[in-house]
Amino acid sequence: MSTVKIRSEVTGSVWKLLKQPGDTLAAGEEIMLIESMKMEIPVISEEAGRLTELQVAEGDAIQEGQIVATMQVG
Repeated sequence: MSTVKIRSEVTGSVWKLLKQPGDTLAAGEEIMLIESMKMEIPVISEEAGRLTELQVAEGDAIQEGQIVATMQVG
């Protein structure tokens, strides 16, 4: 098993958390929605695995490249 860090691709704020730690994720599954310039941008899992930690909460301001979650894969 390996740990994968999931990063935001945009600067904005966390609009909605769709998954919680312990949830199983399929590749391409949405973890959260980021609001940026009045658009909802999904943060997705690149691989299948288990979400282990969220580093943000709804309403948090985030920067492009910031780690927002971690997951275990493999």
